[in-house]
Amino acid sequence: MVICDPSDSEQAKQTVFKKRTPMSKVEDFLSKEEEQEIVEAIRIAEKNTSGEIRVHLEKTTSLDAYDRAMEVFHDLKMDETELQNGVLIYLAVEDKTFVICGDKGINDIVTNTFWDSTRDIMIAHFKQGNFKQGLIDGILKAGEELKKHFPWQEGDTNELSNEISKG
Repeated sequence: MVICDPSDSEQAKQTVFKKRTPMSKVEDFLSKEEEQEIVEAIRIAEKNTSGEIRVHLEKTTSLDAYDRAMEVFHDLKMDETELQNGVLIYLAVEDKTFVICGDKGINDIVTNTFWDSTRDIMIAHFKQGNFKQGLIDGILKAGEELKKHFPWQEGDTNELSNEISKG
């Protein structure tokens, strides 16, 4: 598990979540129903904030998880939101690692405890093998914090897709 600030790679921390049976493809990690529940959590989390939340799943990465998460952050154009308030939750499933990345607009104003509390919620579920609920609770926690610092305002639009991306 890595928590990251895109401007500070030294901030990274590593932890492992509960082992799961190896998959033949990343699509096997969550059922279609679970994916839809996660997408709905993103919609709910974003309802009261201008912040943008994305989830990206990969089977594995040959790169450092932080570096790969930063590539995905850029590939998904999360660094192009108007207020620089995107949050990416990146999972490399077979590597048993995840990264939470907040863009500059967020990291300039939130404390490290914001990321710690989101991480802790997710890890508690992941250790039990409940990945769907860990993602949902992490997304909702991120949404609560984003609402405090980036409340929804008249004219705000959903700048990024809520769908789970896969690599």
